[in-house]
Amino acid sequence: MDEQSRYYTLLRDPARRKIIEILGETEKIGFKELKQTLGLGVGTVYYHLDMLSDYLTQDKQRKYRLNDSGRLLYKSLKGGSMLGTLHIGETFSRRLVKWLFLVPLFAKTIRPLRLLPLSLVVLVLGALGSAFASSLSLLFFYSPFTGYQFEATALLYFFNWVSLFFFSDLVIYVFFRRIGGDLQLFVCVGIASFPMALFPYVYMFFSYEVARYFLFLFIVWSVVLLSSAFSFGKGLRLDRSVVVSLLVFYLNVVVLLVFGLL
Repeated sequence: MDEQSRYYTLLRDPARRKIIEILGETEKIGFKELKQTLGLGVGTVYYHLDMLSDYLTQDKQRKYRLNDSGRLLYKSLKGGSMLGTLHIGETFSRRLVKWLFLVPLFAKTIRPLRLLPLSLVVLVLGALGSAFASSLSLLFFYSPFTGYQFEATALLYFFNWVSLFFFSDLVIYVFFRRIGGDLQLFVCVGIASFPMALFPYVYMFFSYEVARYFLFLFIVWSVVLLSSAFSFGKGLRLDRSVVVSLLVFYLNVVVLLVFGLL
């Protein structure tokens, strides 16, 4: 990818354009001040800073400033030669991918309290579906046989996804030192559980032999949504969030194999 194409990819997002403009005009700024200026969530700001990492540096006070490449990027932006191309409409395939990742929905989690009810509704639907279908939730998998009562089966669904939230939050801190934005991450994880919340209702209308083919698709979709959730909730680049999602999935498989549930 040539430099102009990289500039276009980065500056197409208005938040990243704003960051470059702020740093170009003020020379340096701290994370807290930048977050307040942008009016975005912790995870979202981390994400954009990560995307711009090749163009930024931090001083001893941990304040952000443009490096040499960043100053060239700022000059290209202020020169006006790129502004006309930054508002070209998206292709259909790009819009489709964004909705597959639920990007428009996750983007609204910068104010997590607004979408917290939706996240909880998804979790409740999954818990009730699991209980009504008598299908035991194993996070990314389901067992068609359960010896638990209705309430216990529903609570297990909640327990699995809340545990995933705490575990992923810990992993992201240990490996990427991301702190804050916990409520946004919780909301994003709840929304990302939608495919697995939907599966019990599919199972109630089809035999397990047929429903398991849907389950495979829902597992893939869940991993995709979790990757998007980690990107928005904790500000990870997509390549890093995919690694965390696959790690969670892999450990889920290992645990089920150890206990003979898979």
